[in-house]
Amino acid sequence: MQEIKVQDAVGCVLCHDVTEIVRGVVKDARFRKGHVITEADIPVLLKLGKENIYVWENDETKLHENDAAEILRGICQGENLSASGVKEGKIELKATCDGVFHVDADKLNAINDVEEICIATVQNKIPVRKNKSVAGMRVIPLVIDKDKMERVKKIAGDVPLIKIAPYKKFKVGLVVTGSEIYHERIQDTFTPVIEAKLKNFGLQVNERRMSDDSKEMTCEKIFELLNLGMEMILCTGGMSVDADDKTPAAIKSTGAEVVTYGVPVLPGAMFMLAYKGDVSIMGLPGCVMFCSKTVFDMILPRVLTGEKLIRKDFTTLGVGGLL
Repeated sequence: MQEIKVQDAVGCVLCHDVTEIVRGVVKDARFRKGHVITEADIPVLLKLGKENIYVWENDETKLHENDAAEILRGICQGENLSASGVKEGKIELKATCDGVFHVDADKLNAINDVEEICIATVQNKIPVRKNKSVAGMRVIPLVIDKDKMERVKKIAGDVPLIKIAPYKKFKVGLVVTGSEIYHERIQDTFTPVIEAKLKNFGLQVNERRMSDDSKEMTCEKIFELLNLGMEMILCTGGMSVDADDKTPAAIKSTGAEVVTYGVPVLPGAMFMLAYKGDVSIMGLPGCVMFCSKTVFDMILPRVLTGEKLIRKDFTTLGVGGLL
């Protein structure tokens, strides 16, 4: 790459896009990489503020920004992602389906630690919609040393850094707890909230059971749903430390493996997740009924992709857990 005066550039090959910006009208490349500069282009380039211009001269030790961006795309683009074309040295990735965004954050951070590399993504493990832009990547200069890009490829390895995990279909069972609801003293207002949240993922409550506050009955209702082939079971209410709140004990008494009871998220600290084989059983605190966003909204999308969560998935939620 060689820098020369615009007036001396006729016949030379432009090695980068030249952007035209008119506020409220246009922000796009006026001249594209590879354009052969003509005499008529000179006044246009000067109006764009270009007194000097970079033109291409072959250098076997360097890569153009567009070629480097393609390397970054190759190490990043995994399942259920589409890539834009290169524009002004940048490539974007978009989700091709609804799902949960996953990135290998450790490798991404190590790659961004290589000087002159830039890969930016949305927050890890959040739900995204189809056609959502989830990542952008480029190198900082117009040309970059080839050995830097080789270092990047070595850090990345053979597995793409980014993917979208799509949602799966689940048969959902619901156990509504509370003697006041079981004996029809008050109306069940929890079920409509759960139905609305499931509807966002194309799901419904397939089977519902009512239980009083006893551990024995709640446990019995969970087993009924398991025997009916439910693949996810939600238990509403009875999750606090009050003496009458027996839902956590009922879930434990099924023999399910408890991942966590209590999470560093507000609202939703009294949330519980357990697994009975491959079936997830969640204990939902009362805040899920009246708060627009709780830990349940953070965890549900991930469970619906088939991800089996472990305790560390919850203990790391504290930063950003004040909803």
